[in-house]
Amino acid sequence: MKFFQGLVVRESLMRLIRYLFGQETRYGILEGDGVVALRAPPFEGLEPSGERIPTDRVRLLAPCEPSKVVCIGLNYRDHAAEFGLPLPDEPMLFLKPSTSVIGPGQEIRHPECSRQVDYEAELAIVIGRPSFRIRREEAASCILGYTCFNDVTARDLQAKDVQFTRSKSFDTFGPLGPWIETSLNPVGLAVESFLNGQRRQCSNTRELVFDPFELVHFISWVMTLHPGDVIATGTPAGVGPMRPGDRIEIRIEGIGSLVNTVAAWDV
Repeated sequence: MKFFQGLVVRESLMRLIRYLFGQETRYGILEGDGVVALRAPPFEGLEPSGERIPTDRVRLLAPCEPSKVVCIGLNYRDHAAEFGLPLPDEPMLFLKPSTSVIGPGQEIRHPECSRQVDYEAELAIVIGRPSFRIRREEAASCILGYTCFNDVTARDLQAKDVQFTRSKSFDTFGPLGPWIETSLNPVGLAVESFLNGQRRQCSNTRELVFDPFELVHFISWVMTLHPGDVIATGTPAGVGPMRPGDRIEIRIEGIGSLVNTVAAWDV
């Protein structure tokens, strides 16, 4: 078992979800064709409320509400080689705001000011307890679980601005989900993206320059990580553009698929 903040997480895989039921936002555990409702967010405990809801009566939301999304640049060896860039000596950090986050099935909005909006398939870490100046050997105890992330990027604006803030931060540029898998070994997972059903990215977390535990350690010596914060671990080779009307799927072994569509920005 894994312990943090008095919370016990079973070593068997468990899908933690955040969902809309009627007009109410809740957290729960996805089990078969039903949702076991929780009394509180999973960061505060896994006490069932006693209610079980059929899955066809709920709508999945992003599985957490991060105060920030910490992203890592050039963290796959194949992605660095794709762009002819040297591997970094330390993790390259940048941030996405909480307002960029959307859930499965929601639309990614293509802003009018960009001519190229790209997908980037990524494994995401979800933090389970307040973490500051964490040693590497402590990092696993700080992680609630893992989910899929799409680091949507306005590539032309990234090149124009040099720094990443505008190109990465538009509302809807942080699709996250569909759920948080607990007790998943992040080493050796296949990471793929599919654009309109055609595979565009295919790699493995063995290609990571800095693994999830090193990232939690490194980032926590820069900033406090709060429960529900997300670390996006970087994308492999094969990134490319999306256009309004496209369907983008991020698929990660042991987790599942995050699917979103792309739409023009409503003026």
